[in-house]
Amino acid sequence: MGMTVLAVDAGNSKTDVAVVAADGTVVGAARGGGFQPPRVGVEAAVDVLAEAVGRALAEAGTTTVGHVSACLANADLPVEERELAAELRARGWAASVDVRNDTFAVLRAGLLQDSEPRGVAVVCGAGINCVGMLPDGRTARFPAIGKISGDWGGGGGLAEEALWYAARAEDGRGDATALMRSLPAHFGLPSMYALIEALHLGRIPVHRRHELTPVLFATAADGDPVARSLVDRLADEVVAMSVVALDRLDLLDEETPVLLGGSVLAARHPQLDDRIREMLAARAPKAVPAVVTARPVLGAALLGLDAVGADDDAHARVRAHFGG
Repeated sequence: MGMTVLAVDAGNSKTDVAVVAADGTVVGAARGGGFQPPRVGVEAAVDVLAEAVGRALAEAGTTTVGHVSACLANADLPVEERELAAELRARGWAASVDVRNDTFAVLRAGLLQDSEPRGVAVVCGAGINCVGMLPDGRTARFPAIGKISGDWGGGGGLAEEALWYAARAEDGRGDATALMRSLPAHFGLPSMYALIEALHLGRIPVHRRHELTPVLFATAADGDPVARSLVDRLADEVVAMSVVALDRLDLLDEETPVLLGGSVLAARHPQLDDRIREMLAARAPKAVPAVVTARPVLGAALLGLDAVGADDDAHARVRAHFGG
């Protein structure tokens, strides 16, 4: 008889929690706020999780479980995973706690071979990250904490790049691009100067900058060379991370899923999607790209069921519940 699993997928903007019985039946679920330990500290961030966990456990009619499988945003380094795992254990939900970066939830949700989960996932939402895993427990990962760890891309990064090129186009330092009109127009403003002023003075809050990423893709689709070059560069970054992860796990020579998740990749922008597939075919011919749209909490649940030795029926049952 397996153990009950508490599955947690905690992102920057929201948290999903599910209590999964040993047979794969979801017996409790809840949604909570965003998980941001770098901004509020570990204890306060886990307090946000605890509120949602409490509601899910109450629905399941229990206060403890056998195992916690938590896939957490901002758990980018092993030292951060250990610190977060210690805090989760201190909450008393279970003695057995496994904390991973939230990219692993997308990877596991997209891997259909439950008996031998192996593959690579790239997630591009607000930021960009890539992980890989093998059935024997080996993983490949990157620090993925921004420019200081060599990252480029993600929705936030794309918006920043688009603003940079648009500003230089308007004042003459850079090449002409339609972005200098399309970006301010999104906010009903007449010029990049007006947009720069509004952003600098806080009249447009920082969190709204991500709205410019779809504007960039629309401008690229209209044929603008600068916008198209940024989309191409993102595709190249996705492929570079994928190939390195595949190589680290010795998977370049065997058929392996490369799963694409997060809001930017799940949108299936034709230029981005086509270039990723074209470049993967050239650099990793046996890679099998696929877009993951299942809720990441499914991945956290599957990782939990893996850890407690659940059977195939349990995996299938939880997949059916989440539509994965």
